[in-house]
This record gives sequence, structure tokens and C-alpha cells, in this order.
Amino acid sequence: MKRNRKGKVVVLHLAARYPFAGVIWQLLHHLIGFRQLGLDVYYIEDHGAYLYDPIARTATPDPEKNLRSLAAVLARFGFKDRWSFLHPITKDYIGMSRDRSLTLIREADAVINLCGATEPREEHIKSRCLTYVESDPGAFQAGLLNEDPFWIDLAKAHRSFFTYGYNIGNHDCRIPSCGIEWHPTRPPIVLDEWPPRNSSAEPVNFTTIGNWENAGNDVLLGGEEYFWSKHLNFTKMLEVAKLAKQEIELATTLDSGSDYERAIAGGFRITPAIPMSLDIDRYRNYISVSRGEFTVAKDLYARTRSGWFSDRTASYLAAGRPAITQFTGFEKFIPAGTGLLGFDDEASAVEAIRSVNSDYRKHALAARQIAREYFAAGTLLDEMAETLGL
Repeated sequence: MKRNRKGKVVVLHLAARYPFAGVIWQLLHHLIGFRQLGLDVYYIEDHGAYLYDPIARTATPDPEKNLRSLAAVLARFGFKDRWSFLHPITKDYIGMSRDRSLTLIREADAVINLCGATEPREEHIKSRCLTYVESDPGAFQAGLLNEDPFWIDLAKAHRSFFTYGYNIGNHDCRIPSCGIEWHPTRPPIVLDEWPPRNSSAEPVNFTTIGNWENAGNDVLLGGEEYFWSKHLNFTKMLEVAKLAKQEIELATTLDSGSDYERAIAGGFRITPAIPMSLDIDRYRNYISVSRGEFTVAKDLYARTRSGWFSDRTASYLAAGRPAITQFTGFEKFIPAGTGLLGFDDEASAVEAIRSVNSDYRKHALAARQIAREYFAAGTLLDEMAETLGL
């Protein structure tokens, strides 16, 4: 990994808006990873939107609680005086001053719009290199195909484009490039933050973490509708635990209804994602003591053969925990069979679990090696920095 990059980088994101541990880790992997390359790194959250209160499950204009937690995390990792947040009501900058924040955006060698978190304003557009990093492929491209002015203006505002949709632009992917030069990438993981835990006893439960159902963001591509909510694919897998005779725990928002009853009957365990998912250490520990991850992908990612890969799943791999996940086309670019296994249907999901259980130690060692070879922040962010001329 190169550590002699020069330049100033501003990362735009939404870690205060959505104060979940997975979102915060996504930000940290970029901030720490860019810093380890030798770059001068800052965080600015100035989308101007209301924040999500995960306890009340509603939006709020008051950033105090979310910012207090995020500020503590940023200070812990060495970014105490290197962040700012635009208040959605007063339009004041909290943390670094308005002048300091806007100067950084203007002077930065690259402004990274991570997850497309910020709708660019004039000050962003005038920056030297506004870079779009797409963690959720499909909506952007559908918007361009449908000639939606919002997405057209968003594309025009950026100078470089990266996507977790590693297969976009290839003949077998149903998400088109739309004339944009997409640079494929993966979720970067700072491996030192996810050391494997050695224990004489093997962990018991496969797990995963996330919302059960997501509203909105379904898209039309080529006259066909693709769905955003992950639960649509999970409902096809709710007998896997029983068939594989393997305990699987879902840390999720599902707590009642027909899907809940089916999951329990199918051998799954359900536990609330909150409060564990609001604390980066509890979240990391939950992953690290799991046997591995069992999860599905959203229809939009899987059926389009996007090549998408989850940053949460990458964290499991980094922690030395085997991952079993639905194929999205990622298997074209990352070896799937040992440590990382994929499936297309219930039968192949059951077979993947049995394969891991047949030689767990081998799969656990392979999981960490896959993380090192394909998800190391130093490698992925160095490639991004090279593309951006840093």
C-alpha cells in the first residue's frame, strides 16, 4: 500500500443523519483509509436534511443527540477538529466554521460525495474534483434513462464516478452505464479495526444486521421494475435455518406479523437491531462473535447482476467470519467457494451453510484472506486516489 499520497480530501456523507453503526463505520473506513495514504482528510456533512431519530423512528431537525455521538467517535479516531455539520434549520455550521468548511471544499484536491449523500450546491460544483461514490447502484442510472432532471443535474455536477456495482457496463448487467465512465470499486475496510478473534470454541450463530423492510427507491430499468426492499428476497429463505439445522439470528426491525411467524417457524431467531446497531463497538463485537453472516441482497442488486457487495458483509470477512450471501454478479470478480459463499435459491443456500460447517476453520481463515485481498482500504482507496490524480 502506498503511503505517500499528497493532497487534501473532503468526505461528504450522512453519518449524523443516519446514526447507525454500519453507516458510521462506512465513513470511518474512508476517513482513516485516506489518512493512512498520507492525505489530509476532513469530514463535512452539509446535506441540510433533517436527521433520523432511530428510537422515535422519525425525522427531527434537532441534531444535538446524533451529533454528540458522532463527534465522540470522530474525536476517538483523530478527527476532533476536522469535521463540520450544517444545521438544517439555522444553516449554521457546527464544528468547523462556515468559512473554514467552505474554504476546504473550494481548496480540496478531491471532494468525495460518499453514497451521493449531498445534493451538490454551487460551492460543491465549483470544487476542483467533485467525486460521486455510489454505494447503491440502480437509482442513478434509472433516473438518467428516464431523463429525470434531478439525476441529469446530479451527473453534470460531478467529475468522477465510482460504483460498488462492479459489473455495471458489462453485457450481462441490466444496469447500463448511461454514457458515464464508472470506476468499479468495493467497500473499503480498515483491516486493523477488525482483528479476527481466536477461540478454542467455534461460534454458534450465523447472523446479519439490518432493516427488514425499506420503502421507496424501486426503479424501472428497460421497462422492468426492480425492488429496493431486502425483505422480498429474505421471505424466500425463511426455511433455510431449519433445513440446514443451523441457528441463524436476524438483528432486525421485524417484530411481528406473518414474516415474523414464518421466520420463527423456519428456525430463525429474531433480535432487535437497536440499541446494538447504534454503537460502533457493540456492532463490531456482534459481528466478531458470530459464526458468520447469512444474508440476502436486494432485488435491485441481485436480479440486475450489478456485481454489488455489502460493506457489512465485507466487515464479517475482515473479522474472519465466513459470509454466505446471495449472488449479485460479485462472484465474477471475487472468488466464492471458501470463506465467501453465494447462493441463488433455497437449496444452494442450505448447501453453502453445510459447506462452511464441514470445515469451519478453513472457511474462517479464507474469509480474512478474501478481505485482505479484495476489501483492504489501503488498496481500494489508493486506486481511487490514483484515478483522481492525488
